[in-house]
Amino acid sequence: MLDMLPRLSLYFKNPCAFRHFILSLLPPQMPALVCSEAFSTFLHKHCPVVAERFSPTPWCWGGRLQTLVCALIKSRPPVAYRNELIRTVDGGQISLDWVDNQASHGYPESSTRPTVLILPGLTGNSQQPYVLHAINQATRHGYSMVLLNYLARKRSESGMVAGITISVPWDAQKSSDSMEEPLNWLLFNKYLTSGLCRAVTRHRKILEKVVDVDYVLKARTIREFDERFTSLLFGYKSCTDYYRDASPDKKLPRTAVPILCLNAADDPFSPQTAFPVNIVQNLPNVALLLTAHGGHIAFLQGLFPRGESYMERLFGQFVQAVFEYPKDIEKACSIKEEQTGE
Repeated sequence: MLDMLPRLSLYFKNPCAFRHFILSLLPPQMPALVCSEAFSTFLHKHCPVVAERFSPTPWCWGGRLQTLVCALIKSRPPVAYRNELIRTVDGGQISLDWVDNQASHGYPESSTRPTVLILPGLTGNSQQPYVLHAINQATRHGYSMVLLNYLARKRSESGMVAGITISVPWDAQKSSDSMEEPLNWLLFNKYLTSGLCRAVTRHRKILEKVVDVDYVLKARTIREFDERFTSLLFGYKSCTDYYRDASPDKKLPRTAVPILCLNAADDPFSPQTAFPVNIVQNLPNVALLLTAHGGHIAFLQGLFPRGESYMERLFGQFVQAVFEYPKDIEKACSIKEEQTGE
């Protein structure tokens, strides 16, 4: 095997491609699970995927490639939504896409059917492949469908019984630094910034009353967009203040429900230096599952990774465990009855 390496290297003009090829020949690595012993026991019993060795798609090893390929080739299962538009007291509106799952055998009564709330990421929507696959997982178990920040702000009053996060950028400042690296800017930052600017353009007549739209549309990075638009719109003195307040890591200690967090060390959106390992180690209700590979909201496996991924299987198992063993997870996470509103 080793004597083949010099010859194989001739086929890889890019040293990074050669390195990823060599890594693909190595045995898959076991994810690291950071949490209390009791929460770990619960997860190993009811979410066996946490004990699996994660092996990325052999030809799609690196985090950037995982992220791009997932966006390009991931299948989109058909989902029929029922839209509900809620008008708020301040004149805004919230659009909800519901999957009622009336065909549920496990929960035929809609009044007792558990509901899974899915919140897409930046520029995301209900048509994203990872959202559609998550819905498939939940409907399979009979649930209906319709934040971390929300969980923290409302604590147990949120009505949530648990939460799961995928590829969260824990520190907004460090995330921006990573996304402004030349290759990450070219592959991701530039595209996302353009999408944000297009959204501003669609609502220009309203937004130009509160911000300099022409200046906003000249933004070349997400940070510049946040400096010129987001931070101003929400009343922050600076983008730094906004990023400090928007970073989820410091909110974890204020959560009052079990939360499982999945991150990959090679996620270009969320550098591993920002992972809240030290914070999670002292929290009984939060578990941090870390893989060496997986990219951003990707975690592709198999030669033809169009179907369910590692993260979607984890989502399905955790959601089922939460709804079917509520007392067990409350005990494992030291959740008291008054915290859950029972």
